[in-house]
Amino acid sequence: MNIVVFGAGGRAGRQAVAEARRRGHRVTAVVRDRARHGDLTDARLVAGDVTDAADVARAAAGHDAALSAAVDLSVPAHDFFTASARALAAGLARAEVRRLVVVGIASVLPGATGVPLMDEPGFPDEYRPFSLGHAAGLDTLRTCDLDWAYVAPAGDFDHDGTRTGRYRIADHADPANRIGYADFALALLDEIEAPRHHQTTAGVRG
Repeated sequence: MNIVVFGAGGRAGRQAVAEARRRGHRVTAVVRDRARHGDLTDARLVAGDVTDAADVARAAAGHDAALSAAVDLSVPAHDFFTASARALAAGLARAEVRRLVVVGIASVLPGATGVPLMDEPGFPDEYRPFSLGHAAGLDTLRTCDLDWAYVAPAGDFDHDGTRTGRYRIADHADPANRIGYADFALALLDEIEAPRHHQTTAGVRG
């Protein structure tokens, strides 16, 4: 397949690029500043803004699927995630790319009580604005006509986690759970290659 990865310079994006190449796919890695990511030598490296529909369409043209692991901490989370969701929906439709997989966050998924993890007692207030931004972006995705999936770690990333080659789909978010980026990339690529069903959210357990 030809896969375009937005946010390819981040931890999740880099592992997704590596996993896609490991499986023999051709990858276009989209970053904001090519000069900062010259080490991404195993993919076609292009500059692009995931919040700009024209940039999305240009980068995605001729591809079979798209993956977004993009984040910008320099702007309010609500603004970034809603703008990127709108741009991805419009730009990918223009490029005639139907399949989109988005890297999400566990706090918007249902916790053990059935409500979003960010609404459960004890959720840290300092993380709430970022979680609400992700939730707003997910709500924007739900209005588009793409064949999309929102895939999140069930808890958080294990930043030092080694690749085990396995993962599980979680029944609910679990703040104690951890998964390494390399194993998370397995789930992302599996979702691109063999989507379970149209328009879904899923948590992934280590």
